[in-house]
Amino acid sequence: MHYPDPVLRVRAADVPDVTGEVRDVADRMLELMFDAPGIGLAAPQVGLSWRLFVCHVPPEDEQREETEEPGDTAGENAVAPPLASTAGPMVFINPVLSDPTGPVEWESEGCLSLPRITGEVPRPRTITVSALDREGKPFTLTATGLLSRCVQHETDHLDGVLILDKMSPLSRLRTRSTVRGLEKAAGVR
Repeated sequence: MHYPDPVLRVRAADVPDVTGEVRDVADRMLELMFDAPGIGLAAPQVGLSWRLFVCHVPPEDEQREETEEPGDTAGENAVAPPLASTAGPMVFINPVLSDPTGPVEWESEGCLSLPRITGEVPRPRTITVSALDREGKPFTLTATGLLSRCVQHETDHLDGVLILDKMSPLSRLRTRSTVRGLEKAAGVR
């Protein structure tokens, strides 16, 4: 779905059960994400108001970053360092973000639902996400760098928030005519 489709502005509903249908949708979303090509895709972007997104940030896009505080790396209390990439495609069902840390960074972001639009968007450097995987098993990971940005961007989609809402004022000004063009093409305004 492209802006200004209304599904992009609605808070998505929790996925009550991870069923075969949910797995099929996630698999198809991964195909669409790779075809686009993109590094993330949220269910509202394919017309489903579900709290589900997929992502794949390959190591070649951004190398694993070292943490400022590596944490306890021995024993039961081991703390995994933040990940800047994924080992493969991932599915996040009913994600919940927590523990934003590090300096807020302004970086340029684009979005498959906003063709030809990019802008500076502030995001915390590191974020923790808890979700269910494709099989319905809970997991938690801490992300940094591009993976952190992707997780936050896709979770925004699940909350009905677009990069247009978070862009710097200068970026909003630069993209104004393109946004109006998308609205006009959709018969809005």
